[in-house]
Amino acid sequence: MNGQWYDAEAGPLVRPYAMTGGRTRPGPHGVRFDLIALVAVDPEGGADEAAESLLGPEHRALLGLCRSETQSVAELAADADLPVGVVRVLLGDLLEGGHVKVSRPVPPAQLPDERILREVIEGLRAL
Repeated sequence: MNGQWYDAEAGPLVRPYAMTGGRTRPGPHGVRFDLIALVAVDPEGGADEAAESLLGPEHRALLGLCRSETQSVAELAADADLPVGVVRVLLGDLLEGGHVKVSRPVPPAQLPDERILREVIEGLRAL
């Protein structure tokens, strides 16, 4: 076997484009998966076990990771040992199929100012 396609220690290698079907962007719905976006299994998504059985092994691995707890895209990529780009494409498939839901982190502009938080802490200490 060609050394390019096989690593004696790691076993057979699967190229990322094989996992994503050659796609480099998540589905047509244009969802952007930031590294800190939170992904959870959607209990109301309507996806059943039969639909899950049709998914690829990487899709099922991501679902398994999300079942135990809500995770960020970065955590999923690290835990699944997959490139972030591949995870984004696979998550797009799962979102489109109703298997997961994605929540956006609060934009920094909407977070309270650090000065205000310090004033609140000082006020609480004064009580």
